[in-house]
Amino acid sequence: MRQRRRIPNLGGARAVILHRPHPVVAAITRQLAAIGLVFCDVWPELPAEALGADFVFFDADLGFDEQFPWTPGEAPMPLVALIGSEAPGRVEWAMSHRADSHLVKGTVSAGVYSALLIAKRSFEERHRLAREVAALTERIGERQTIVRAVMALARDGIGEAQAYAQLRALAMSWQMTLEAAAGRVVALGAGEGEGRDDRSHRA
Repeated sequence: MRQRRRIPNLGGARAVILHRPHPVVAAITRQLAAIGLVFCDVWPELPAEALGADFVFFDADLGFDEQFPWTPGEAPMPLVALIGSEAPGRVEWAMSHRADSHLVKGTVSAGVYSALLIAKRSFEERHRLAREVAALTERIGERQTIVRAVMALARDGIGEAQAYAQLRALAMSWQMTLEAAAGRVVALGAGEGEGRDDRSHRA
């Protein structure tokens, strides 16, 4: 049976509302106070201290890239888009910033708590997947390096099985991982190749 994830306690978390003075800001701050968050509202730009916030609400209607001290889509915290206009261009802009959740401005009398939870879960899941992809990419790169090292060693007239065994022996003698040893073999092979090329040019 799959274990249900525990709903986090948001009390004490810090939220920044990037929105011009508007009734929606008052509605959000009332709910944040009830949940127990520390919050402030700013406009038109995020201050430097906002980088330490746990959540950022932002105006998807009048927002623009220069408001954020990070590259679009690379916010260091969960984002909640505040959407009033459903114009495709504005929705697409909010999506370009990878909003993790959203609230429709006309219905902000409730829903802030669920928006925060969804944003937090979405943000964590997206970053977990990104770490997995990075780890898989690194593993694929390491395997390719091992293949290249085996091929380099096999050029000495030995078979691939012997070349792989030689690579393992080198890794043990150098006291490093197989991947690191493969990287060294490939680098040494490249250096020798450059030396041969230089000699051939001088000849």
